Formats: sequence, structure tokens, C-alpha cells
Amino acid sequence: MTKTTPRFIVMGVSGCGKSHIGAALADRLRLRFLDGDSLHPAANIDKMSQGQPLNDTDRAPWLDAVGAALGENADIVACSALKRAYRDRIRAKASGAIFIHLNGDRAVLERRVSSRPGHFMPATLLDSQLNTLEPLALDEAAIIVDLDQSPEAIVDQIVTAGWFGTR
Repeated sequence: MTKTTPRFIVMGVSGCGKSHIGAALADRLRLRFLDGDSLHPAANIDKMSQGQPLNDTDRAPWLDAVGAALGENADIVACSALKRAYRDRIRAKASGAIFIHLNGDRAVLERRVSSRPGHFMPATLLDSQLNTLEPLALDEAAIIVDLDQSPEAIVDQIVTAGWFGTR
């Protein structure tokens, strides 16, 4: 019997720490990490850089790429995965994916987004992301973590939640 490496999506709105926590978790667990932002087509990055939110049509090929990368190129991918439909699209390419939602207060998120010089995602799109965010459903394998704590504490909480997540 072969042990399968679990596949994780570290999700949440811009500024929640997806990339930082995903990389730290991968390092701790000795797994492969990929920042899903690297899979965005140039048109998406240009649109967001201009302060325009992406629509579902913009996101579709990106979400397919995220799902395909999960398992092929990475065990942990940072991806906003804001809507249930987006998470379902990722799961269609990466069944069994476990979502780790870095959840937190708007003020904390705004402070973090505003302190990232040179990132293509401006703070002006935070409200758009918060309005788009759909809570994880009870039938979704997930771990929900409060982001207003140290990265080490967040990773500890994820690791101790177990492979299949807790609510």
C-alpha cells in the first residue's frame, strides 16, 4: 500500500499570508510549494495591477492551472480560492485537496496589503475580494486558521489539525 501525500491549497483574500504560510508549511513538512500567483496569465496581472478585479472568466484558466499544478508540481499551492465554484474547479483537477483558510479581520488584512511594496494586487481590491469570499462549506475538507498570530503559530495549528482538517 502506497501512502499518498496530501495536497493543500492555502487560501484567503489578498494579504492573509498565503504565500508565506504555504512556503513555511511546505518547509516544515518537507513538501513542494508553489505560489499560485505565478500561474496567472499576464492579462490577469495587468488587470489587477490597474485596480480591476478579475471576473470568473478571467479566473477559469488560472484555477485550472492551479488544480493541475497541485500534485504534479506541488503539494501545497497558495491560491485565493474565494468561491465554492473556484474550489470545486480546483478539486476537479486535484481531487482530495484540503483547503487551509487563513481568515481574519479586515483591518489586519488592509494593514498587510498596504505594506507590500511592488505587489501587483493593490489594497483597493481588498473589499472586492472580501465581498467575493464564500465561507467553506461543511462538506469541504478544510482547516480554518486565524491569521492574526505569528507565522510559526499558524503553521503549528495547521500541522496539529491533522491531515484531513478540522473545523
